[in-house]
Amino acid sequence: MPNILVTGGAGYIGSHACKALKAAGYTPVTFDNLSTGWEEAVKFGPFEKGDLQDRAKLDAVFAAYQPVAVMHFAALTQVGESLQLPGLYWRNNVLGSLNLIEAAVAAGCLKFVFSSTCAVYGDQDNVVLDEDSAQQPINAYSGSKKAVEEILRDFEASNGLQHVVFRYFNVAGADPEAEVGEFHQPETHLIPLILDAVDGRRDTLTIHGTDYDTPDGTCIRDYVHVMDLVEGHILGMEWLEEGKGSRAFNLGTGHGFSVREVIEHSQTVSNRPVPITEGPRRPGDCTKLVSGSLRAKVELGWTPQRSDLKTMVSDAWRWHQSGHYEI
Repeated sequence: MPNILVTGGAGYIGSHACKALKAAGYTPVTFDNLSTGWEEAVKFGPFEKGDLQDRAKLDAVFAAYQPVAVMHFAALTQVGESLQLPGLYWRNNVLGSLNLIEAAVAAGCLKFVFSSTCAVYGDQDNVVLDEDSAQQPINAYSGSKKAVEEILRDFEASNGLQHVVFRYFNVAGADPEAEVGEFHQPETHLIPLILDAVDGRRDTLTIHGTDYDTPDGTCIRDYVHVMDLVEGHILGMEWLEEGKGSRAFNLGTGHGFSVREVIEHSQTVSNRPVPITEGPRRPGDCTKLVSGSLRAKVELGWTPQRSDLKTMVSDAWRWHQSGHYEI
């Protein structure tokens, strides 16, 4: 089976991508420094512990496995942290990615799938964002992702590096068999925060703002199931294998759910109440953010199958009950 190098393959999205790759007939080779990932999540192929800053290690991994493509998920992703420590984000996300790209080119691995973010579009409130929307990143996290997209374009011009870029908002759920799931330290994502509050791992869930101009007063966000998301990445890799050229795609459903809607579904799925504290708005939170994904649906043939709220919460709850990775 052809090898695919998966950076960040021990993390939430990367581990699900490895499962999807194995099911599609590839061997995923995880490259991860375990700073935010979990070795217990590496279940579907070989594991190489290493850091993107270590070019010699990258060269050795490319030589040993000779991957036919790269899926690049490894990155720091906390917006608040990026505001406090911008140098950390530019160094890790940009310089690390540059190392990886140069190593791939040197090894003759010229197919590259990059996990970007719809945050590159910046603070554009209450609009549907598509691939032609202006890119206006407002922090080091989104700025670093935009920079890597530009690096990829430059290496396509100089070295023929074909790439697919995926931009997405809120990823949720877990694989239906509960082999891998979502677990961050610290946890910042809404659904696992809710489930932690449901089963007593935290005292309460704080709703940050209840006076937004939405039907129930809470923010609305676009959620996509992690298995739908990684299926999009498989399609993106096949796009490159078919020689269709470099392309950027948004991945989302095109509609959103409010915080209260997510809480309501979580209570229904778990059959338990969610203890809630109402707090003030957080600086920078938009009222409504949804992703236009028509290009992915039309050109890639991508159709999200599991991205309804009941399925996303149910799959997350099933994994949540199965036990977390060791801390």
